[in-house]
Amino acid sequence: MIEKEEMEEGFVKSVREMPLHLQAKAKRLCCAYNLTTPEQPEERARILQELLGTCHPQTKIEPSFHCDYGFNIHTHGLTVINYNCVILDTSKVSIGKNAFIAPGVCLSCAAHPILAQQRSQGILLSKPITLEDNVWIGANTTVCGGVTIGEGSVIGAGSVVLHDIPKGVVAAGNPCRVIRKITKEDQVSISS
Repeated sequence: MIEKEEMEEGFVKSVREMPLHLQAKAKRLCCAYNLTTPEQPEERARILQELLGTCHPQTKIEPSFHCDYGFNIHTHGLTVINYNCVILDTSKVSIGKNAFIAPGVCLSCAAHPILAQQRSQGILLSKPITLEDNVWIGANTTVCGGVTIGEGSVIGAGSVVLHDIPKGVVAAGNPCRVIRKITKEDQVSISS
């Protein structure tokens, strides 16, 4: 059986080797979290502290939220995760400070082989995901395993991120590509 420590860095394993018994706790905690009300911020914070591997006190997640294990998810500062997020954390998911994750986002460390014969044998692939500081992921985006999104970058809504994105850029599309650098011209005026 694969151990928790092996999961962090990624692997190619048989599904039979996965510690599925460890998913029971995550499923129970996700269910409890998703049943909380907005009037229960302390209960939400308590559940997240128990569920996530590292949970910064400024981590806010809107229900519904689902993950495979929880202990592979690490938040390192203000983290805002909007409605209907799914994190398939079969490997480490590191979320930097000031991260904004829009509704409907999927962070998927897990994948399957391209060859049908290998899929039918129950082979599972997994690679870690890293969102560096100040990253914003637009609505309904999928980030695949093995991807690092660089500091300060913005991923446009509906993107499928298959490869690393450098820091300080706007990227979008399927597959996600860099559109341009973020510049001072992107600063918006605040009306009073």
